[in-house]
Amino acid sequence: MPTARLALDPAFAIGPVRRRLFGGFVEHLGRHVYDGIHEPGHPTADAEGFRRDVIDLVTELGVSTIRYPGGNFVSGFRWEDSVGPVADRPRRLDLAWHSTETNEVGLHEFSSWLEKVGSDLMLAVNLGTRGTQEALDLLEYANIRGGTTLSDQRIANGRTEPLDVRMWCLGNEMDGPWQLGHRSAEDYGKLASQTAKGMRQLDPSLELVVCGSSGAGMPTFGEWERVVLTHTYEDVDYISCHAYYAEKDGDLDSFLASGVDMDGFIEAVVATADHVRAVTRSEKRVDISFDEWNVWYIDRFEGVDKITGIDDWPIAPRLLEDVYSVADAVVVGGLLISLLKHADRVASASLAQLVNVIAPIMTEPGGPAWRQTTFFPFAITSRLAQGEAVRLTIDSPTHPTARYGDVPLVDAVATHDAEAGRSAVFLVNRSRTEPLEVTVDVSALGDVTVLEAHTLSDEDVYAANTLDDRERVAPHENTSATAADGVLTVTLPPVSWSAIALG
Repeated sequence: MPTARLALDPAFAIGPVRRRLFGGFVEHLGRHVYDGIHEPGHPTADAEGFRRDVIDLVTELGVSTIRYPGGNFVSGFRWEDSVGPVADRPRRLDLAWHSTETNEVGLHEFSSWLEKVGSDLMLAVNLGTRGTQEALDLLEYANIRGGTTLSDQRIANGRTEPLDVRMWCLGNEMDGPWQLGHRSAEDYGKLASQTAKGMRQLDPSLELVVCGSSGAGMPTFGEWERVVLTHTYEDVDYISCHAYYAEKDGDLDSFLASGVDMDGFIEAVVATADHVRAVTRSEKRVDISFDEWNVWYIDRFEGVDKITGIDDWPIAPRLLEDVYSVADAVVVGGLLISLLKHADRVASASLAQLVNVIAPIMTEPGGPAWRQTTFFPFAITSRLAQGEAVRLTIDSPTHPTARYGDVPLVDAVATHDAEAGRSAVFLVNRSRTEPLEVTVDVSALGDVTVLEAHTLSDEDVYAANTLDDRERVAPHENTSATAADGVLTVTLPPVSWSAIALG
C-alpha cells in the first residue's frame, strides 16, 4: 500500500479560520427560492411559507454569511420591487435566467429566513443596469435606523430595526460579456470606486467587495484585477474570486486535482492585489472574498436546460439541478482544503448555491428534502474547523494528470484551537485505485486521541443521493484512525475525503 507522511505543528499557523469562510449563496434562479426555501403549501411550511425541513438542513450545513440576491440575477434587479405589500409587487422578466420573477420573496422575507437559519446577509447591489444612487438608496433603506423617507418606508413595511448589513458586493461578474451592463475594467473600476466612496460617506464601517474576474480562464484575468484595483484599492476591503469545476471528457484524475487550480487562482489574485498595494504605496491590505465556488456541470445548462424564446418566461423552472456523485463530493472537500490553506488571505467564501441549484440540498415540491453528497464535507468541515488553519508538511506519492501535470495523491490541511484543546485534520486521497496509509506526526500537539473520524468514499465513485434513494451515500466512521505516541495513522480509501478530530 502506498504511504504518505505528514507533520502537524501549530507553530506553522496560516491564519484564523474566519466563520465567513463557510458562507453560502442564494440567487433568484430556478427553484432555489420558490419550491426550494419557500413553498407555502408544503406540509412543513411555517407561517411565512418557508420549508422547515430545508431550514433544518441549512442549519445543519453550518453556513455563515449568505450572499444574495445574485449572481447574474442582480445585474437587472430593481430592489424596490422586493419590498412593500407582496400583493402589490410587480412581476419582472429576469433576463439573466430567462424567467419570470414574482418578487413574492423579497428583502424582508429573506432577512427573516436568515434569522431562522442563523446566517448573516451579504447583499449585492446592481451595478449592471443601475448605479451609485440606487446602491445608496438600498443602503439607506436597509441600514439607517429611521427619520428619512427610505428608512421610514422600511419601518412602514414591517421592519422597525435596521437590517444592519455589513458586507456588500459591488455588482457581479462585470468582466463577463453575458452580464447585463458588462463593462471594461476601466469603466467598472471607476463606477465601483464612485459607488464605494458614496456608500462609505453614509457608513464608513461597511465591508465592500469589488468584482474580480468571473474565472481564471477569462482572457482578461489578471489585468482585470490590476486595473479594477488601481481604481478601487483604497475604497474596498475584498476582491472577489469565482471558480467552478467539473469532470470533463472522462478525465477523473484532473478533476480530483481541482484544488491545484484553486490554489493557483488564489495565489495569482493575491500577487496582483499586493502589486497594486506596492505601486500605490498603500498601508492597507485587500483580501479575497471567494464568493462563488462549487462543482458545476455548466455544459448541461448550455446544451439542454437553457431557456430561449421571446414568449417563454417560466416561473421557477428546473435549472442547474446537478446531481452530485461521490467524486464531486471529494472535489468539494478538496476545495475546502484549498480555502483553509489560504485562510490568511481568503476572508470569506460562498458555496454556490444552497438549495436545488448546483446545491448540497435538494427538494421535491410537496415532498422531501435531502442531502446531496457535497453536503457532507461542507457540514463536517464547517463544524470541526476552529481556531487557526495550520500548514502541514506533506511527503506524498504523486501521479500524472493531463491538466496539472504530476500532483500529490494526498492533499491536506489542519486546524488547531488552542483554547479548546482541539485540532482537526482534513485529507483527500486523489488516487482512483489505491488506498493510502497516512501517518501524521502530531507530537507537537501533546498527548491526543482521536475524537471522531469521518470518511466519504464508495466503491462506485459516481454513486449519488437521489429522490428515489436519498441516503445512498453518507460518510462512514473511519475505524482505521488511531493516535498513539505522537503519531496519527489512518488509511484513506481511493477517491475519498476524510476529517479527523483530535483532542
